[in-house]
Amino acid sequence: MKKRLFSLFVATLMVIAAMADGQAKYVFYFIGDGMGVNQINVTETYLAALKGRIGIERILMSEFPVVGLVNTYSATNGVTDSAAGGTALATGKKTKNGAIGMLEDLETPCTSIAAWAKQSGKAVGVATNVAITHATPASFYGHQPSRNMYYEIGQDLCKSGYDFFAGADFHKPYTKEGESSLREQAKAAGYTILTGGYKEYMKRGRKAEKLIMLQSDEKNEKWGSDHLPYALDQDKNDLTLEQIVRAGINFLSSKGTDGFFFQIEGGMIDYACHRNDIGNCINEVLDLDKAVRVAYEFYQQHPDETIIVISADHETGGLVMGTGSYELHTDLLKYQTRSIDEAKWVLREMYKKNPKKFTRTEVDKQLQAMLGIDGGISLTDRQKERIDRRWEAIEKAIAEGDKVNDRINDLCDTCKNILSEVAHISWASGGHSNGYVPVYAIGPGTEVFQGRIDNIEIAPAMAKIAGYNAE
Repeated sequence: MKKRLFSLFVATLMVIAAMADGQAKYVFYFIGDGMGVNQINVTETYLAALKGRIGIERILMSEFPVVGLVNTYSATNGVTDSAAGGTALATGKKTKNGAIGMLEDLETPCTSIAAWAKQSGKAVGVATNVAITHATPASFYGHQPSRNMYYEIGQDLCKSGYDFFAGADFHKPYTKEGESSLREQAKAAGYTILTGGYKEYMKRGRKAEKLIMLQSDEKNEKWGSDHLPYALDQDKNDLTLEQIVRAGINFLSSKGTDGFFFQIEGGMIDYACHRNDIGNCINEVLDLDKAVRVAYEFYQQHPDETIIVISADHETGGLVMGTGSYELHTDLLKYQTRSIDEAKWVLREMYKKNPKKFTRTEVDKQLQAMLGIDGGISLTDRQKERIDRRWEAIEKAIAEGDKVNDRINDLCDTCKNILSEVAHISWASGGHSNGYVPVYAIGPGTEVFQGRIDNIEIAPAMAKIAGYNAE
């Protein structure tokens, strides 16, 4: 007993020393938008099911030695949005839903850990797989009363002076009447803008003074400036979160500063869960885990100087495994090879390009290939009837020449619901919940995140470990 107490005492002293000395030269802060504990649980349950067993197959982030649970309510709401949640994670301050980097009064700005790092002489990067002016990344550099003020948030980005940004693009609007575009303002602020992916970064991005990596204009035409393609939908030419992290580490390490701070958001988990798209959700968690692995490789080279902290702004969807039957069949989700959004787009394009060939037979082939419907996944008579009714609605819309795309979307949504049903997955809503989110951490001093904490505790604790002056 005495030996154990002595070990605990020594461990405590080590934590205090790490925090006092600011040992963390390199700081990684991952945020899985919408990633509650059940998003992790279903992913690990799915991986075990693929191996033919009941249980879990751990992903990298959940193997980290420090594990905790985080409360996410905002200053004004029991259920937070991403703006208030992101601001809490970035600044250690709770605020009103919708506010970016401002207190509840919507007048007082609050600075983020990224700003504290910059003021402490560190190189700073902010990255995401959604728009770089969306709520979570914006919370690390922006100060606006509304998350919807995308143009003003983009101006905050240009003024931040941070070294590295990456994401889909600036979100709407790019310009305001009488003012230059956000891309033009970023260039005027000294940023080099790349839209050619990781290859272009390797060719000319590494020598830039400050850098913004965006996806190609071609992808923006398809998806808008809102997000990179889902992991399920990516092709070999797409910019990925893993590549962004690899480029960011390389770029920030080259700045000649005494270390760096790098915030990375896996924002597409939230998108998938808002849509109750379960196979897509799992693949987005796995995609974030791949990005974490890149940081972990860096950690292994600098274990005494690096911390990695992973958390989330909120849970999305009220995801639960189980529908009352005491069964799970998550292994069936392996047949989903495309997101529901992509499935809708493929079918809409099929109809647009050749309406005469838009037949039930051809549509069924696509649903089988993309979602496993009536292929790897067998349907009940009732489920088949639901799909039949959706097809009849499509035929009626075609005959009337109106709302065909809406009826195609309805068909895909029915298939999406069936995927959750066959896997025995429940969803409470298409919005956020107040469910716990996890915190995982590794590195000197990160033991402070063990147990149950509040989201406003994370950034100040990281700052202490890294030796930043948190104002």
